[in-house]
Amino acid sequence: MADVLLKDITKYFGNHKIIDCLNLHIKAGEFITLLGPSGCGKTTLLKMIAGLEPVDEGEIFIGGKRYNNVPAQKRSIAMVFQSYALFPHMNVRNNILFGLRIKKIPEYEMLEKLQWVIPLLGLEGLERRLPKEISGGQRQRVALARALVLDPAVLLLDEPLSNLDTALREMAMEELKRIHQSVGKTIIYVTHNQAEAMSMSERIAVINAGSLEQCDTPNALYEQPKTLFSAEFIGSPATNMYDGRIINKNGNVVIDTEIGALRLDKDRASQAGSISGKETRVSIRPQNIQFVRHFKPSRLSDTEIKLKVELIVTMGDRVLVIGRTAQNIVVRFLVDRDDKVTAGDEITVVIDGRRIHLFNPETRHNIFTEKTCIQA
Repeated sequence: MADVLLKDITKYFGNHKIIDCLNLHIKAGEFITLLGPSGCGKTTLLKMIAGLEPVDEGEIFIGGKRYNNVPAQKRSIAMVFQSYALFPHMNVRNNILFGLRIKKIPEYEMLEKLQWVIPLLGLEGLERRLPKEISGGQRQRVALARALVLDPAVLLLDEPLSNLDTALREMAMEELKRIHQSVGKTIIYVTHNQAEAMSMSERIAVINAGSLEQCDTPNALYEQPKTLFSAEFIGSPATNMYDGRIINKNGNVVIDTEIGALRLDKDRASQAGSISGKETRVSIRPQNIQFVRHFKPSRLSDTEIKLKVELIVTMGDRVLVIGRTAQNIVVRFLVDRDDKVTAGDEITVVIDGRRIHLFNPETRHNIFTEKTCIQA
């Protein structure tokens, strides 16, 4: 395994800048995900690491060695594609061994690697089958096995689960995490699916329009988004977002918003008070809004809001409630599935001021975190 350092990476397609001076340090043995919407540049970044796309500006270091001009076939890197890319005329065994045969690895060594990887990926009994004779999930495991037997310093995975159904995808996520724990490889995983990223990754690099928004642990990304994009992109259901202004009301710092004046906890109020009068974007996750029927407000940072229930959306063990204020502003929050809430009900909810995030609408940075530093 090896660390990967991306230093001021820039990539153009014609006159269009795809990657914009991106810096990221991936630790040796780390499972990191490049997460972002389609077209943000994450697959292009992966291809540059693999040597399949040239770097226009900046430098790539793998294990301390500069790799800009090293051909793809000479990099100690293996890549698993979304499409599997298995040879249809070769059985599972020969697909797995193909790369080793190209490298002219001795037969006994290939057999040892085969005996290691087949049980690791649960492919016992499938060695003689052709790709068309196995399932999509099994094909994906064959592609992964073919990459692992090459013993790469870095393993690149480009949306490898996108062709699987929900049940298979969940099983595959568990398997990938288990495999990482077993082999300890540096894994760089690309996806637009935040559920995959949050479930498997040690860190997530959130990419937007070719730029790094934030790189952090899944929990930190959710609890402490450093940019407006991170707050909006991470989290399901999506965060509630409102325009607001920081004001001093009767000696207390509050956020004047379209859903009412929101209180903050002492520490946040102190930080926000230093820029009183400023416009802000307010983020409140549905998980941080409580149904008052089962919650008695007790903190000074709690704010009660009255709503009329408009829609009920079942989400397994939780229920998403969509309500509107008297000013016709939508508020989304979660309740347990046993809570009796129906469309048309007039209810009261409590917003937890300890979990409200405020963003500078110009810089798009969270005012409660360092504005100029994006962790990488």
